[in-house]
Amino acid sequence: MDFILHKDFSSLESEAWNALLSESITNVPFLRHEYLRNWWQTRGGGEWESPELVLVSASDNGRLIGIAPLFVAEHDTSAALGTGGARALMLVGSIEISDYLDLIVREVDLPRFLAGLLDFVLSSGPSAGSGLDWWNLPDSTPTLATLRAEAGRRGWNYAQEIYRPTPTIVLNGGYEAYLAGLEKKQRHEMRRKVRRAEERGARWYLAGEGANLEAEIEAFLTLMEDDQNKANFLRPAMRAQMRLCMRAAHENGWLWLAFLEIDGRKAAAALNFDYQNRLWGYNSGVDSSFLELSPGWVLLTYTLQWAAEHGRAEFDFMRGDEEYKYRFGALNRHVMRAKVVRES
Repeated sequence: MDFILHKDFSSLESEAWNALLSESITNVPFLRHEYLRNWWQTRGGGEWESPELVLVSASDNGRLIGIAPLFVAEHDTSAALGTGGARALMLVGSIEISDYLDLIVREVDLPRFLAGLLDFVLSSGPSAGSGLDWWNLPDSTPTLATLRAEAGRRGWNYAQEIYRPTPTIVLNGGYEAYLAGLEKKQRHEMRRKVRRAEERGARWYLAGEGANLEAEIEAFLTLMEDDQNKANFLRPAMRAQMRLCMRAAHENGWLWLAFLEIDGRKAAAALNFDYQNRLWGYNSGVDSSFLELSPGWVLLTYTLQWAAEHGRAEFDFMRGDEEYKYRFGALNRHVMRAKVVRES
């Protein structure tokens, strides 16, 4: 297996990258070439000041086997496995805004790819001597067990913890089946809130091919900023990252951006990704002047109905344990953090 260290994302063809991703152990929008390329351009919306890219690919007789989008950085965190500011080799996309991350490799190739990768990246170059600190790994990924086994074989210390829950709603029985699975009080609340909004002329729509995408993006960001916490989050570099993300998703066919209008004004917005037969709930915004009509709930209800009626198997709320997610019937999955420290 031949390993190559790439200086930037342009040296790997996006078509080959995304084709491998479609067969990979974890196929999520946050691992697509266009998403990670843009993430690196803004350094995660300003999350990282001076990371060093360690973008590695591996081929066998000319066939692309695996991609490891990595970088080296120093970071300090209060999480249980905190590095205390040590240099660590991390997954591109870490930590704040990319809900799921992983290596890009077919499951059958994972053990030999991971073993070869560790030999390659930890023996030379900017990552020499670093440990691994990988965040946002799905709890179902075989990377966790494979990394644990490989660390044990080398006599390195391995630690793993649950990072955050990722509540998910299963929809593959259709919308009526979904509603039937909710508590009666919740069904009543959803219908009541929708009815009240519709009495005020509420309508919702998807920003589609004919939309003025730039105007819709700015409208979405404006609604996000109505919440002070989200306004603080949308520092200039993060606004640039969000714009790049939405444009790339639109250009590649996985943007799902919806608005709820009341009295002719945008009252709520939902930024989702329509990818791999599910909707991924990335972010949202609400005009606080309409709060008495619960526009966020109303738009989420319309969203779930659309997803079920269009055959989407799941709605993934992604990271966060906000109470409303469980009221809508979500059940927990988790993303993990795995850390490997080499013995000195």
